[in-house]
Amino acid sequence: MTCYQDLADRVLGGTSPTRKEALDILATPQGQLLDLVNAAYTIRSRYFGNTVRLQMLLNAKSGACQEDCHYCSQSTISDAPIDRYALLSPEKMMEGARRAAEAKAQRYCIVISGRSPLQSEITQISSAVRKIKDEIPIQICCSLGLLNGEQASQLKAAGVDRINHNLNTSEAFHPSICSTHTYQDRLDTLKHARAAGLELCSGGIVGMGERDEDLVDLALALKEVQPDSIPLNMLYPVDGTPFGEKNDLTPARCLTILCLFRFLHPQTEIRAAGGREKNLRSLQPLALYVADSLFVDGYLTTPGLAHQEVWNMIEDMGFTVEVRLPRHRKSPSRNLLSLIIFRLIFFLFPLLSVEGVRSFCSGKRTQNFGTLHASLRERLSQIEAA
Repeated sequence: MTCYQDLADRVLGGTSPTRKEALDILATPQGQLLDLVNAAYTIRSRYFGNTVRLQMLLNAKSGACQEDCHYCSQSTISDAPIDRYALLSPEKMMEGARRAAEAKAQRYCIVISGRSPLQSEITQISSAVRKIKDEIPIQICCSLGLLNGEQASQLKAAGVDRINHNLNTSEAFHPSICSTHTYQDRLDTLKHARAAGLELCSGGIVGMGERDEDLVDLALALKEVQPDSIPLNMLYPVDGTPFGEKNDLTPARCLTILCLFRFLHPQTEIRAAGGREKNLRSLQPLALYVADSLFVDGYLTTPGLAHQEVWNMIEDMGFTVEVRLPRHRKSPSRNLLSLIIFRLIFFLFPLLSVEGVRSFCSGKRTQNFGTLHASLRERLSQIEAA
């Protein structure tokens, strides 16, 4: 019988579980589930306390995807009755960001369907991100499909903080869920995003028919990627997709999988993501003892808990919402205007009074004038630094 607390203590001491120990976690008997969750909580509480980070999604372009991902209601092989629309306007993306901030979301994720974004879509999203960053103190994540190095750099320059691109499953199982792109394509996108200086969000989807070995392989592959955040989606079977009739998950199984990833990724943000409400059901609050991040207000094409309900659940369980706002970025154009104005004031101020003219022409300044001029110089330096 595995002693999960001993294993957690070793993790906290810097020793990662072996492959066999990882498989043993997934084989946890029902009667030991709470022992496993409690051990995982000792890891979670060490690095994240009792705080929970919230994130909100915006489905900014829906349907008409060329890929054949079997789990996805937006794929080319899906007959699911979903909304289908082209890329939303920057104004709509801004509205979504305001809603995310009001929901206490630390991060706002703009998602589009498709294999890879068009250049026009990169341009529109970049424009929206710049406007959001000018007005709303919130982190921006984008999930746009496969990216090359140039696209990743453009997004970084626009102010995007993080890219989401999930590995989804193990390399061995990947051909069973998609044939239109490879596992390596996904790894390459993550590599390009990292090289551009973007943070990485990468996780998986469980309940697609994978074996325990595939789950361990995915968790270990993510140790190589070293993402900043790991979203764990629990398959929400949608009628009209190849996986529409799958129903392999139980609440206990979902908790066990979350614990596996916490043991193997002790210091990484782990999000109980899509399908959380459907698959965890009445055990959903227990996920807070393992995961430190949740989505609010639904997903791309499936429903989820409204933010007020999520707040209530977090409070009822004795946890708190973490709201860590990024430093508000001023618009470059506004900074430039401020710089020009203060330069004019700095150089013309000596001429704004008769005494000033005499002092300036004679090369002498009164004490008060010198103090004010020094103050203007200090403010000018601050603007130039910003």
